Amino acid sequence: MRYSGRIWAGACMLALATGAIAKPMSQQEVEAAFDARIDPADLQLWLKDLSSAPNNVGSPHDKANADYMLRLFKSWGWDAHIETFSILYPKPISTTIEMIAPDAVKLGGQEPPIAGDETSTNTADALPPYVAYQGDGDVTADLVYVNYGMPEDYDALARRGIDVRGKIVIARYGSGWRGLKPKLAQDHGAAGCIIYSDPAEDGYAKDDVYPKGGMRPPESVQRGSVMDMPIYPGDPLTPGVGATPGAKRLTRAEATTILKIPALPMSWGDAQKLLAKLGGPAVPGGWQGALPFTYHTGGEGGVKVHLAVKSDWKMTDIYDVVATMKGSTYPDEWVVRGNHHDGWVMGANDPLSGNVAMMGEMKALGALAKQGWRPKRTLVYASWDGEEPSLLGSTEWAETHADELKAKGVIYINSDNSERGFFHAEGSHDFQHMVTGIAADVADPETGATILKRSRAATLVGAYETKGGRNRDAAAVAAAEKGGDLPLGALGSGSDYSAYLQHLGLPALDLGFGGEGESGGVYHSLYDSYHHLVTFDDPGLKYGAALAKVAGRAVLRVADADTPPMRFGDFADTVATYLDEVKKLADSQREKDGKFAKLLGDDSFRLAGDPLKPVAPPAPVSATTPTIDMAALDAAVAKLKASATAFDSAYADLGAKIAPAQRTKLNGQLRSIDQLLLDARGLPGRPWYRHMIYAPGRFTGYGAKTLPGVREAIEERRFADATTYVGITAKAIDAYAARLDQARATLMMR
Repeated sequence: MRYSGRIWAGACMLALATGAIAKPMSQQEVEAAFDARIDPADLQLWLKDLSSAPNNVGSPHDKANADYMLRLFKSWGWDAHIETFSILYPKPISTTIEMIAPDAVKLGGQEPPIAGDETSTNTADALPPYVAYQGDGDVTADLVYVNYGMPEDYDALARRGIDVRGKIVIARYGSGWRGLKPKLAQDHGAAGCIIYSDPAEDGYAKDDVYPKGGMRPPESVQRGSVMDMPIYPGDPLTPGVGATPGAKRLTRAEATTILKIPALPMSWGDAQKLLAKLGGPAVPGGWQGALPFTYHTGGEGGVKVHLAVKSDWKMTDIYDVVATMKGSTYPDEWVVRGNHHDGWVMGANDPLSGNVAMMGEMKALGALAKQGWRPKRTLVYASWDGEEPSLLGSTEWAETHADELKAKGVIYINSDNSERGFFHAEGSHDFQHMVTGIAADVADPETGATILKRSRAATLVGAYETKGGRNRDAAAVAAAEKGGDLPLGALGSGSDYSAYLQHLGLPALDLGFGGEGESGGVYHSLYDSYHHLVTFDDPGLKYGAALAKVAGRAVLRVADADTPPMRFGDFADTVATYLDEVKKLADSQREKDGKFAKLLGDDSFRLAGDPLKPVAPPAPVSATTPTIDMAALDAAVAKLKASATAFDSAYADLGAKIAPAQRTKLNGQLRSIDQLLLDARGLPGRPWYRHMIYAPGRFTGYGAKTLPGVREAIEERRFADATTYVGITAKAIDAYAARLDQARATLMMR
């Protein structure tokens, strides 16, 4: 018989109020009692405290927040401690940005207070707007506008005869990850880089600006990290090992992830003073932002800018708050749950909206434990420090405890900033079916429908109204039409799951809500505040509470399952899709190479251009795309699909019936199966990233590249690498399939 969640919640709350739990609770009862303990008022109280002062790495409030959480975690019954790491962290001593010619105009500086936002006046401990891990320097040079500052933008400039060598470039936020903009500027010989927020992306072109609306006002600056994290995240001096006392450290000069040229972020209010003065040709199509004038590229003899940054490059302590609850049945199997607590200034939305949701989970689980419930597997909850500069706290903890995590880790479950809107989930596809089941059991706090039903509705309506719309990929639309699983996105980078998935090989999930709040308008600025969040992003923190219920269920369902709820056919089908994409990429690139050669040969580019605005043809490709033999991958994926189907079927028939000794053996075989997808050599040029299925792209930053060893080699025309990584990736998939066969044999034992 099925009972309503409300009845179960009432019964379980009565049990909690009257003493110890009298008998073991079912999973449904545990989750109902857990839900009843999630209180949005708690989340608001913690959020207001945690975001009351600047909490960037190294700030007094960042340490105070860690101590505050430690006291709370212990009061809720967790075994908690602070783990400290010492990392290289540059704090700006001085930042200078000014126009020298044609006019003298000083720019930059701290953002001004906004009426009604009480923490916007609390800037005594705030650092000035800056980007971390840029290269200090003092340069004066002509300014060139480079659109988003992505590779194709530099190609477009080169075709117009515009050279950025020795210049300062100004790029707008958007299109690609922030850190790629000064990195690519450096690679193209620029002397410095400015990154500004164009109102086309997150300002008045989207909605009213703060405080009338939630979008970015003219003085707001987006801070961030520009470390070259696609090479490796974490402390730049200790790649691959924890930043602990006695760790062997690189010198700053040896750290390849630190940039060499100075860079600063800028508001659109300041940027328009520079862009309005630029001469040179009008920008190519698609380069025009929302400022009220025609954008020009600039260049020689136009706007001259002085850019200078001086930083204090010193070792700084970061504080991870780690809490554990020992498992009753499988104490040496860990379910790890994390969210970070450091921000660029107040950080109310990013990251504290997710951090307080996680705290709500911890308080609820602690209350259950005090009444006699215990998880079967050990729970490890962590509030990481230093995520914003370079995933510092999570990476250093993972590297320090790597051997133990590989031996005991079952899954890493992550969240970050969250707000009103639709549920989103990315991660390891063997947990896709579990996530869909959770989404079917949690209500959207504003519509009352399940978050699964609302997500499907958004996908279908978006596809109908915009021929794609939100979640426009065909797989998501087909799944929504058929009532199938909610497809998980692939994980790239940009939050704390990276070390666990891509370096250690633990399955990972990243969970959150978004799409209807307005936090993007104040992202990484002084105005990411409690006032902005409760006014525009998540009034009443209702979606914060929903996130706690989703992530808490994920923790509970993995922790308390006899065998973790993995379904391997979903992973196999997803990998097959990735292989189809890579094969189509190679075929389409080869076809395009042929067309390009013909167009170049018959002078089509010159004839198609405007003679009064000449544009050179694209540079010839370094090598045309050959036919790449994918047979090894075809065979590996076919074997994976067969092995996954056979195991899933066998587990459905026999999983509930196997003897304890069989289950122990089975769980051991499955617990480390995702680690088989690693290769010790890592990816070309970035060996820290070892996962052969998921990685952040070298030129996408946050965005994922799937089958990355093969895909990126084709895109970058490293065709020998593509052939090599076909074999390496096929070998990893074969090992995964073989482990599934072994696990199926364990199931069949009599």
